[in-house]
Amino acid sequence: MAFSRLSLVTIVFLLSLVVVIEVSSVIAVDVVQAAYRPMGGPGSVKAEDCEKACEYRCSATSHKKPCMFFCVKCCTKCLCVPSGTYGHKEECPCYNDWKTQDGKPKCP
Repeated sequence: MAFSRLSLVTIVFLLSLVVVIEVSSVIAVDVVQAAYRPMGGPGSVKAEDCEKACEYRCSATSHKKPCMFFCVKCCTKCLCVPSGTYGHKEECPCYNDWKTQDGKPKCP
């Protein structure tokens, strides 16, 4: 009797552990997908959505005002903003290729 009760408790414990691991992995995947926030390529942003897309693009910089100014300017022209807070400019060729007179990137 004690052996069967111990077996039952062990089985219930193992099943509970499996459920906890499954739920944890589903939550972790949701968090990673929410953090990535891909923006897309050319034409993927409407002009009225540039402000919101640029708020995320400029969220990690300490120079928010100039970042927002140039990001919105670039987004309005190109209708796209690269994903993430830095890099990924290859997703938006117009955004990537627009340069200043000195040949430096115009878009953040």
